[in-house]
Amino acid sequence: MGKPVDKFKKNHQGGNKKQNTKRLKQQLKEAPNVGVIDGVFVYSQPLTIAEFAKKIGKNVTEIIKYFFNQGLMINQNMVLSEEQVGELALEYGFDFKKETSLTKENIFEQLDEETDSPESLQDRPPVVTIMGHVDHGKTTLLDAIRDSNVVGHEHGGITQAIGAYQITTKVGKKITFIDTPGHEAFTEMRSRGANVTDIVILVVAADDGVMPQTEEAIDHAKQANVPIIVFVNKVDKPGANIPKIKATLMEYGLVAEEFGGDIPFIEGSAKFKQGLDRLEETLLLIAEFGNLKANPSKLASGTVLEAHLDKNKGPIASVLVQRGTLNLRDVVITGSTFGTIKSMENENGRKLSHALPSQPLVITGLNEVPNAGDRFLVLNDEKLARQIASAQMLKKQEAERIAKQTLTLDSLKMHLEEGELQYINVLLKADSRGSVEALKSSLAKIDVNGVKINIIRASVGAISNSDITLASASKALVYGFNVRPTAQVRQKADEDGVEIRLHNIIYQLIEELEKAAKGMLAPETEEVVLGQAEIRALFRHSAIGTIGGFHVLDGVISRKSLVRLLRNGIVIYNGEISTLKHEKDDIREAKKDSEGGLTIKNFNDLKEGDVVEAYKIETKTVI
Repeated sequence: MGKPVDKFKKNHQGGNKKQNTKRLKQQLKEAPNVGVIDGVFVYSQPLTIAEFAKKIGKNVTEIIKYFFNQGLMINQNMVLSEEQVGELALEYGFDFKKETSLTKENIFEQLDEETDSPESLQDRPPVVTIMGHVDHGKTTLLDAIRDSNVVGHEHGGITQAIGAYQITTKVGKKITFIDTPGHEAFTEMRSRGANVTDIVILVVAADDGVMPQTEEAIDHAKQANVPIIVFVNKVDKPGANIPKIKATLMEYGLVAEEFGGDIPFIEGSAKFKQGLDRLEETLLLIAEFGNLKANPSKLASGTVLEAHLDKNKGPIASVLVQRGTLNLRDVVITGSTFGTIKSMENENGRKLSHALPSQPLVITGLNEVPNAGDRFLVLNDEKLARQIASAQMLKKQEAERIAKQTLTLDSLKMHLEEGELQYINVLLKADSRGSVEALKSSLAKIDVNGVKINIIRASVGAISNSDITLASASKALVYGFNVRPTAQVRQKADEDGVEIRLHNIIYQLIEELEKAAKGMLAPETEEVVLGQAEIRALFRHSAIGTIGGFHVLDGVISRKSLVRLLRNGIVIYNGEISTLKHEKDDIREAKKDSEGGLTIKNFNDLKEGDVVEAYKIETKTVI
């Protein structure tokens, strides 16, 4: 251990740390002026139309009119592409120049663009994420690898928070494991630009096969674009059917090496510690092939994996160091949060004085609780950290303001005309496997020059929060066929800027996407959901039929609105309300949190737990 410690002291104590901070401050000072300089429009980062207009001293409406004359309907919050900035600059008589510089706003993005000299790079441990269906043995596998007892401390044996652990293999090499509580959290981090994973292990139970969460794990792992290893767990069980699992996973594009594919399949039992040696060997082989390296001799940076507020210790964050070396008393900035590190611990609670690349640890000392997925950076200048935190907060607010600029059906035409899209990402949810297969087959046949329909997920069931998360990270449209989202899912979609398109006729869905790919006009009608009510009690009446006692979950249920009946998120009937009552009185509408009774015209098969969704069809103005 002597030599690594001596090398650490040489690189990270005293002068080196101060020099790095001084160099960073100098780079920030040298940021170029932005605007018109000697007849040249100089810029360093993306600009909205409003920002561009202000820089060149023109009225916003003048620029919007310029684009309108080109057939583009846009607003002042649209972010201009580099080509558009150049086009506008020339239109108003300026040359243009983009300066690549470090600013308080782009400091975290610049981390990805930094290049280190080859001699400064050293091997780092691979970071591995374990994913799969609940109860297939994800945490048990990690427990077996660590030879500890993680499961025993988890409620019901299910991981409740992101845990990160580092082990040393028999050959003396280290591997870092991230055990996620769900695939949604994995993609949430990636959607914020936090690419923390080098390899994904997909755990599939040999006696259970591919389940809904297995499908989700495959989709999320593919979107991360990292190597995948399949660990077929529970091979000791009587119902184990490994050939069936390999055949099924081939349908999802995971082809075993023995069949000519590139996916390693490792058979074993986490409970009895079978197959672990081969799993570790495979992980190290893939890591070696991937040439995973980092520079430990620079200001540390990395990602927040999980964070919470402790009533005694204050904000606590689990972080993963990705570059440089993190030291006790370092000043850290993460998103709009900053602070001086007061304590550092590994996953076993052992106090640390420093942490190298790929090492997970828990830190205290931040002024607020950061978000999972936020990047962090060591600055060692509290005044500068405070200034950057303020700039990051303003940037976050601006990003939220223009969040609606994510992909929508109405914006496709503009994106296609500008050459920004070569493919349209689509997430499909349907009421049955037959519908899913029919839609996938039909969409695959859409042949439009230069544009590809890319289906990132196609599965059976209601539209979920996990679907919205994946769609947001992938900039995808969500299409539902005979399925509906809940009010909570709709709210998340609105917050994340994800458009949900709902259909109950296959050819209309296909026609809509085909028109979108061709850059044609969007549909002239739009469905507006008014509210949802849950059936919580049933009453039989000899003359009226089945009366559903309801509670309004969201919005308004109107006597004159169209309705559909949802059972487990799947549409089972479309129709109209026949009667709507509060106690014995007829009412015109029922608002959120109110209760009453209703009947549906020509439908008598109501069940407790059904959801009645009220909606109307509006005609859109097409320009």
